Amino acid sequence: MGKAGLPVSPLAPARFPDLPVIAGIDFASAAAGVKYQGRTDVTLIRIAPGSTVAGAFTRSSTRAACVLDNQAKLAAGGDAPQGAAIVINSGNANAFTGARGQESVDAVTGAVASALDLPRGRVFSSSTGVIGEPLPHDRIVAVIGDLVAGLDAGGVAGAAQAIMTTDTFPKGASAVVEAEGGQVRIAGIAKGSGMIAPDMATMLVYLFTDARVPADLLQQALSSGLDATFNAITVDSDTSTSDALILAATGQAEAAPITDLGTDTGRAFVSALHGVMRDLAHQVVRDGEGATKFVEVAVTGAASDADAHMVAMAIANSPLVKTAIAGQDANWGRIVAAVGKSGAEADRDRLRISFGDMVLAENGWRAPGYDEAAASAYMTNQDLRIGVDLGLGSGARTVWTCDLTHGYIDINADYRS
Repeated sequence: MGKAGLPVSPLAPARFPDLPVIAGIDFASAAAGVKYQGRTDVTLIRIAPGSTVAGAFTRSSTRAACVLDNQAKLAAGGDAPQGAAIVINSGNANAFTGARGQESVDAVTGAVASALDLPRGRVFSSSTGVIGEPLPHDRIVAVIGDLVAGLDAGGVAGAAQAIMTTDTFPKGASAVVEAEGGQVRIAGIAKGSGMIAPDMATMLVYLFTDARVPADLLQQALSSGLDATFNAITVDSDTSTSDALILAATGQAEAAPITDLGTDTGRAFVSALHGVMRDLAHQVVRDGEGATKFVEVAVTGAASDADAHMVAMAIANSPLVKTAIAGQDANWGRIVAAVGKSGAEADRDRLRISFGDMVLAENGWRAPGYDEAAASAYMTNQDLRIGVDLGLGSGARTVWTCDLTHGYIDINADYRS
């Protein structure tokens, strides 16, 4: 069972991965009773002095207080000469809570800053859970001492567990880069299951590396990977108020500093970072609330990349498409309808639709070799690929989604109870 008592997603990996220890990063988790008793629900992450920090956040106009606070702090720069920290709670989003929201952020980050002897401006916070309920920040403050005492470089798995809400499995990913002078390690954890739609970031994600990277290049490396990873997934088309991605680089690897992302080492680092981001993004979709299918939607031949994205997301977010997938129904007509409503340039007579390697429709009509039985058999797979070629240009985009089952209704109908 997952943290919230839900059955583990059938799309879950076999186990939580063995993540490398990132020198300069320590984790601790505790049960503060923010919403539920008997669950770890607060995580503290200590980031060593001399680190740099980058981030990306939801663009929701109803952003939570912690998101606004983080954005303001990072706007002042990403250097952390005295170190930094991240404190995260699950069970309560501290969103739409008026002035009390910032008061809670100040109370929690202030307690961490005092306990770790850090500038308040280098303590970042995240809250995830129910919207509109005041955060009982005194419960979090009460366990800060225990969290500090429990900080451990090997505590990443516990942290991944503690940040979960309706997630059914903890999410982690890592990579090792052979760099000039030695190896560079990257590790990350994420939470996300529902209220997932691309507008960066659509979940909580924390990434760590021992690379030595200036703050501006770290932000550039992170930002350049968003559109093909966290901005290319959707579970339900709803963007959260509280989403955040924070990346910290401790500079404690033996490898030479990365001062140019265009060098071989710089490109290898960026590629590995984006690979970890993509892995975590896929895991979020695989844990979509009630999901039984992982679906790749690949659009090619669009007039522009922007048009390709519009078409891909129209398909990935369509309740008709998603319920057909849940029912294992090869109803490619719903793909046609989604393309038509997307707002992107399209020509009926140039459209080609495929499921896996099977072309189902082309040239404005059902494909001559269409086989309903084969298409239906393909839909029984857990991992599916929908291909759409618009036949208009070179624009392309791939996004990932899941099916829409009654399980999604069950989870969200009872979310506040």
